[in-house]
Amino acid sequence: MFSMVPKELERTRDIASCLELAILLESSAHKPGNVSVVTNFEDTRYEHFLASAVAARPSFELAAERGIALSKGEIGPSQVGVGEIIKDGVQRINKWQLGGNTLLGAVILLSPIAVAAGMSRREEGRFDIPDLRRNLKDIVESTTSDDAINLYKAIRTAKPSGLGKVSDLDVNSLDSTRRILDEGITLHQIFKIASTYDTICSEWVNTYLVTFDLAYPYLAEQTRKSKDTSQAVIQTFLKVLAEHPDTFIARKTSLERAKEVSSKAKHILELGALETPLGQESLEKFDRELRLEGNLLNPGTTADLISAALALHILSGYRP
Repeated sequence: MFSMVPKELERTRDIASCLELAILLESSAHKPGNVSVVTNFEDTRYEHFLASAVAARPSFELAAERGIALSKGEIGPSQVGVGEIIKDGVQRINKWQLGGNTLLGAVILLSPIAVAAGMSRREEGRFDIPDLRRNLKDIVESTTSDDAINLYKAIRTAKPSGLGKVSDLDVNSLDSTRRILDEGITLHQIFKIASTYDTICSEWVNTYLVTFDLAYPYLAEQTRKSKDTSQAVIQTFLKVLAEHPDTFIARKTSLERAKEVSSKAKHILELGALETPLGQESLEKFDRELRLEGNLLNPGTTADLISAALALHILSGYRP
């Protein structure tokens, strides 16, 4: 615990509230192939995501607190402990719900955002998003081998489906843990290796390219246009999915199947999606198709990206 004045304590709570709300809004929207307020999986239900959002909040407060401490020079960038924060969030989530892995990808994306927000300029309750992005880059590039070890522990705790095995630094290999420590391999370096086949990792090493340059501005446009947060979330989900095949689907099935899903999302957007009767009909059919194979075609990575985009939108001042 660092010494903080009341305004700084309020800042940590505000940041955590923004991120918690982002998860709640993303989870609630009836996105195709995902758990939502009206759709569940066999073992994972909407209430599991609600519990997860609440459970993750203290970890986001911790992240924001360390961001403030960094901005004050009380710690250095490599002392933030992003991996520890992620591990803490996943452990808290597991403690409060029985639905399995709900938010691993979201916590990996949102934890550095919370740290960066703690460092960033804020005026009238609105965080400076360009400043936040610059700080975010510094945070992820300053990770350590301890961060990598803690991230591996978080993954083993969450037990995400479709993880599979990789030839180098496999998460379930004890040899990987020894190599990380012996060679001083950082979390950023590991994500750089995985960035070719995992969008969450790619976001880390490319300063959240999809989140900042596509999802966030498109979401902001959609919320101004529709005045309906849920509709804006669904439209943005389709937009991101159409342009970036979901790597969660690719891991569980194949890249070819993921590209087929993206092609259908693009077609639905061309039909107007929620803005036209034909688009709505196509979207409902798409949702049913994605649920036919035991949720193998669940676009979970896309959902995580939307959570991050919502976090930026809310941090920048949006209120539903």
